[in-house]
Amino acid sequence: MNTAPLPRPLGEARSLLFVPGDRPERLPKALASAADAVILDLEDAVAPAVKPAARAALAQGWPSLSAAERQRLLVRVNAVPAPGHGDDLALLEALPGLAGVMLAKAESAAQLQPLAQRLPGLPLLPLIESAQGLLHLQAIAGAPQVLRLVLGHIDLQADLGMACGPDEAELLPARWQLVLASRGAGLAPPVDGVTVALDEPEQALSDARRARRLGFGAKLCIHPSQIEAVHQGLAPSAAECDWARRVLAAAEAAGDALGAGALRVDGRMVDAPVLALARRWLALEHRPVIP
Repeated sequence: MNTAPLPRPLGEARSLLFVPGDRPERLPKALASAADAVILDLEDAVAPAVKPAARAALAQGWPSLSAAERQRLLVRVNAVPAPGHGDDLALLEALPGLAGVMLAKAESAAQLQPLAQRLPGLPLLPLIESAQGLLHLQAIAGAPQVLRLVLGHIDLQADLGMACGPDEAELLPARWQLVLASRGAGLAPPVDGVTVALDEPEQALSDARRARRLGFGAKLCIHPSQIEAVHQGLAPSAAECDWARRVLAAAEAAGDALGAGALRVDGRMVDAPVLALARRWLALEHRPVIP
């Protein structure tokens, strides 16, 4: 039975799973996973010497992918002006149906303009991995075709000379900036960085819950085993959904479904913003899968 998710707008994806571009044999497993989107990586996961072969393998295998599979696929391209960036763009021009492009180490809106010009209409996901990226965040968020911002917090720590603790509390200001810039530019909620612990699903779950508390809508994954924890952590809990149903039922019973006034539910005040939050949580409660 195929339990891969239905193709959905990239702006609503919760899990984005990396696959090294030089390991095309891993792509079928990634596409068969529950990941909402799959990222074919032509940047850090691929050694410079084998990047030409990785591009060739992707181009050769593309015709065998279905339209639904292509709608779940992104490619992470090398940074500007890193070697191979131009070759990456030339490859993407020959991949019809691609879901989007992730630009590594995005640091300015100007770096995104050639992508928008050469790949018109294709969603762009800039990866914020440096001080320059943070400093130019508003301009990057407002650049043409940008759909979501993505946090590359491992590279960001290295660029800033940080020594983060296990809870990464030192990165909270950076994460908040991505959420704020995304909302200000009208983008989909941003994508949080990876959890490097592969054998600790509880860590992926904790990281995903933190991401949700901050306002992120998705998370990068480096192994299929992380996907379930990420989806669970980004979803409202059963208790939250029960509360949301009680709130909406109370508003309907009071004839105030729009929240024009204030209600009392479980000892808490409920007004229009609270009703909006309840509706959002219930909208996130269920996701369809391919039967």
